[in-house]
Amino acid sequence: MSVEATARPLASVAPRRDAAPRRRLEVVAEPERRRRPRLVYGIVAVLGAFLIGAAQMCLSILTTQTSYEISSLTQQQRQLTWDRQILADDLAGLSSPQYLAANAAALGMVIDESPSFVRLSDGALLGAGQAASWISTIDPYNRGSVANSLVAETPLVTEPDATIVAPPAPETPADLTGGVSNTPPPITEGLPTPSTH
Repeated sequence: MSVEATARPLASVAPRRDAAPRRRLEVVAEPERRRRPRLVYGIVAVLGAFLIGAAQMCLSILTTQTSYEISSLTQQQRQLTWDRQILADDLAGLSSPQYLAANAAALGMVIDESPSFVRLSDGALLGAGQAASWISTIDPYNRGSVANSLVAETPLVTEPDATIVAPPAPETPADLTGGVSNTPPPITEGLPTPSTH
């Protein structure tokens, strides 16, 4: 093979070069400006913040209102407890022996010095067996003892103007015993005490 034959295929394989290389220049568009946030997003953000603040304010108002209601109910419970204690004291005073004895005396009941009893086994009457005298031997108004302050101003059942402190005026009928009384006089100044020295 000749030099020409070998040179030819090499020439056909080599790239062709033009005299002036072509540059490819393209016009680039102006860079896009950043988009401003849309007005809708701003309004939604402001409304969201406003709604969160309003919800917190409403929860605060409800909490405060609940605390006022709890305070009012606590005060009402305290008042009801005091009223219950006052009513319990009134009930204790009305069921006291002094008030019951004063009402019994106002109704005309007397305390007999020698009570009578009926024995149930044979029906026998034990004791004096006489009616009690009109005058009681015990003062039902307890003038000689410490006054019951719970019922001192409470009116008696039969006479609204009378109290334990100011008993009703006694009505003494004609003496049924003939003027003889075998009972000791009522003690108004307390029990007598013996002197020891």
